[in-house]
Amino acid sequence: MTEPSHLASGGEVRVYRAHVFHIAGAPDQTDVASHLVSLPDGALVVDGEGRIVWLGDWAALPAAFAGAPVTRADYLVPGFVDSHVHFPQSYATAAHGGGQLLEWLDHCIFPTEAQFADLEFADRAARYFTRRRIAAGTTAAMVFGSAFPVAQDALYRATLEAGLRVVSGRGIQTVGPEAASALITSEEDAIRLVAEEIDRWHAVDTGDPRSAHVQVAVVPRFSLSVTPRTLAALGELYDEARMTGVYFHSHLNENNRKGDGEIAAVLGSYGVEAYLDTYDGRFLPGSKSGGHSLLGRRSSLAHAVHSQPRELARMAETGTSIAHCPTSQLFLGSGTMPWRATVEAGVNIALGSDIGAGDEWLISRVAGDCYKVHISEEGDAGTAIHPAELLFAATLAGARALDMEHAFGNLDVGKDADFLLIETSRWEPLEGMLSMGIRSDDEEQATLEELFTLLVGLRQPAIAAVYVAGEKAVAPEL
Repeated sequence: MTEPSHLASGGEVRVYRAHVFHIAGAPDQTDVASHLVSLPDGALVVDGEGRIVWLGDWAALPAAFAGAPVTRADYLVPGFVDSHVHFPQSYATAAHGGGQLLEWLDHCIFPTEAQFADLEFADRAARYFTRRRIAAGTTAAMVFGSAFPVAQDALYRATLEAGLRVVSGRGIQTVGPEAASALITSEEDAIRLVAEEIDRWHAVDTGDPRSAHVQVAVVPRFSLSVTPRTLAALGELYDEARMTGVYFHSHLNENNRKGDGEIAAVLGSYGVEAYLDTYDGRFLPGSKSGGHSLLGRRSSLAHAVHSQPRELARMAETGTSIAHCPTSQLFLGSGTMPWRATVEAGVNIALGSDIGAGDEWLISRVAGDCYKVHISEEGDAGTAIHPAELLFAATLAGARALDMEHAFGNLDVGKDADFLLIETSRWEPLEGMLSMGIRSDDEEQATLEELFTLLVGLRQPAIAAVYVAGEKAVAPEL
């Protein structure tokens, strides 16, 4: 049981009664299992300002809350955090690219993203993207943005109207193939547009990056989409902007096809010893320093499938997180990020859908793919990921990657009430698995089995309601 906190003066206190699962506290990634909380008949109390003021067993609900309205559900879990999703690829899931990453970009993605220059198209896409997030229970997300300011404006507006959380930034490209020509700007314009986006949108709703629902990131597509000169300029911009809570986000070590894949192309183009060096200010030949590092607590890099040990060590040292995207890695044949080796290196690992290479919006389904790919790693590397680790990667690790663990990610008293209500009857297979499936006679093991089935078996129809800071998210009309 968690002791009551002081009540806020405004609004109505509400109680939510369900089987509650969450990862309490702020555990190290190697100690997540001991922080799993399961309350089979639990109560979450939310004050009028959208903060959690009590969590515990329903039978122990304090008398002070006895008269509050009660909402019932089968399960209650923290809101999912998508640590890597592409807004301008909203309509590009299940697109057949006929090859791996670079071919898929040329054939499917660059032409798709070029459509976002049209205001009417971008506005509809922003509302669609926001609807898909709510349907999937994604309360917070690191969103790789469009190259076009009109589309970014539409994304931020739709996010605020729906009541969700977003960190995003326009996709920066100053070089690239002919297929990407519509997305490419000069280096001067790239820096100007990023600075304008920061001025216009960063923490626009509260003015404080520790509480804002809308925040901005510096987002080069990947090292092949920019030049050393661009990276130097971005480093200078970010060195100042990071003091105001601005983020950095990009891709790292995704595809390692021999000879002409992404990693080989980066190493060959820059003449560096490691891909990560290009983001760490060491983007000159021989990995010599050329500018400011872009790594840090508000920095996250998607994929990191084929990272060198020293790259993992440097990410851990700087507090840079990995957005792990197993669903999209399967789709593009990129390989499998080594789970245990990455955890042991001390890097925070959050889950990302990577829409559109990923074809699953629902982060719990990405967690299911995470379990499947890592149990299939070769030899001793193969591991059955603990159900608590999957829940952590889908929730609290994502909040940590966004440097917002103080505000959301679990159901600790004092945090914003970001959570999902799940009704199993809305998805018959889930209800069947949870109500009729075999469970261990050991209570602790049975709890883990139930959590695993809930995560892996969950589908969007079973998500009955999505709350952010105590307010129900509202899907915009198309």
